[in-house]
Amino acid sequence: MSTATAAAVSPMLTRLADERATGALIREHGTLYLEGGRVVHAESPATPGMDVLLTTGGAVQAEGWSEAVDRAGARQRVGRYLVEQGRIGHGALELCHLGALFDAAYFTLAPGSGPSRFRYGVSHWFGTVRPVPVAAVEREALRRRELLQRIWPEPDTDTAPLTRIVRHAGVSVPPRRRRVLDLVDGARTASQIALALGRPAFHTLVDLRRLAACGLVTTAPAPVLPELVALAAAVEDPDVALLRRLRAGLEAL
Repeated sequence: MSTATAAAVSPMLTRLADERATGALIREHGTLYLEGGRVVHAESPATPGMDVLLTTGGAVQAEGWSEAVDRAGARQRVGRYLVEQGRIGHGALELCHLGALFDAAYFTLAPGSGPSRFRYGVSHWFGTVRPVPVAAVEREALRRRELLQRIWPEPDTDTAPLTRIVRHAGVSVPPRRRRVLDLVDGARTASQIALALGRPAFHTLVDLRRLAACGLVTTAPAPVLPELVALAAAVEDPDVALLRRLRAGLEAL
């Protein structure tokens, strides 16, 4: 296994797959749910959940989603209930769920410093739609990481608040990417933009890295702390004043 592959995979996840374990693997950036050693669900704070993905685009009406959770959540059959009640076709549900699973798994398998733990026997209330082999989840996580690296090698755009570069406002942008760009306001992060659009977070990372590569967005500047402003004002060294003017000029470009 290459160094890149090893970095993309949780050794604990591989062991659990070999054991054909059932339960929840809890990591710093999300949770993977396993059934018989295969991944059946994934969720991460960085990604929109199935509720957002299904209802924002109109695949399932909000009242239909609420009904499914109320009536089938305790039995872990929400997905099946939606299909049985004609709220969505099985094929459409499977595609959406697989997209959400790979989306959340990418963030869950990201390198982190926090501990991992596994809770045996835990199942997700949505229920099983289509189990995915651990090896496939690992390969896709690695492929996505490498894709982002090729597009734009600076990872700050994935997590930091983003701002538009005004001098390039007239550049032509494809409609899908334009909807992402329109939500870049100096405060929102990639995850917040994905949530607002009801779109998988990884797709939003791709769009934002492409926008960054084109010089259309950048990470928002860090706020200036009041105590630092007061300290700079108290310093009478003319070189400091010159540096401040240069910085202000660069930020205005």
